[in-house]
Amino acid sequence: MRYDKVMNAIITVVGTDQVGIIAKVSAFLSSHSINIADISQTILSGNFVMMMMVDLESSDVPLELLRKEMDQLGEQLNVEINIMHEKVFSAMHRI
Repeated sequence: MRYDKVMNAIITVVGTDQVGIIAKVSAFLSSHSINIADISQTILSGNFVMMMMVDLESSDVPLELLRKEMDQLGEQLNVEINIMHEKVFSAMHRI
């Protein structure tokens, strides 16, 4: 069931590297029927940095609830997780 007009969003995850971040974030997204369309991750000076393009078309929760749940997941993992509409992200990063 689609709750938002948003179809694609960018999720960023930043924090101290540890085992299981990708697995737990991916499992969380899967539990809400959110597909990961693209993913990039790296370690910068011991910090885990991941960026994902996700498709929210089949998501079973509205975007605001998703944000709250991702904040809780971020606290559990000791990382910062943010989500924004793809168009907002693109506008912020235009040259």
